[in-house]
Amino acid sequence: MSKALIFLSIMALVLGLVIGNSFFKPPQKKSGEYIDPPGGDFTLQSINGDVSLSDFAGKVTLIYFGYTFCPDVCPTSLSRVGAAFKKLDIEELKSVQGILVSVDPERDTLQKLADYTKFFHPQIVGITGTKETIDEIAKRYDVKYRKAEGTTEASYLVDHTAYIFVLDKKGKIREYLPHAVEVGRAVKVIRKLINE
Repeated sequence: MSKALIFLSIMALVLGLVIGNSFFKPPQKKSGEYIDPPGGDFTLQSINGDVSLSDFAGKVTLIYFGYTFCPDVCPTSLSRVGAAFKKLDIEELKSVQGILVSVDPERDTLQKLADYTKFFHPQIVGITGTKETIDEIAKRYDVKYRKAEGTTEASYLVDHTAYIFVLDKKGKIREYLPHAVEVGRAVKVIRKLINE
């Protein structure tokens, strides 16, 4: 292998790591503090009809942008959310809601989303809509997603922002949890916002 080819391979790997890293970390200012995207209300569809973020006013809401065909990151994230919800008592559970916003509307049917989310916890709802609507919501939440290069049209992967948004009872983004967040930390964050 020539030196030029080795150099190009290393550069491609470094660029891939830099781009990939941007999907896993929340946006940050130079000071290291989070930049709060505006977020805001939205309406998408579930198997039971329209779902709006405002439907959950008064609840602590955890939003995750992902998709049902995701091989590892999405199941890890949703299993941590589900595990955190299982640590809450009955009264606390009435004050939380999980939302999976699909970034793969081509394949994620309403039935598939319903079956997928209930596996993790019944308090998590899967929703989707047109690509144009999802793009608009993703932009407001500073979420990035794209079909991964080198995958086939039928069995593609989707690179996507992988942190969990935690919104307070007024719908304001208050925390960003990593996709593999420790369950105890997630519970602590949720309880803090429930009790505000």
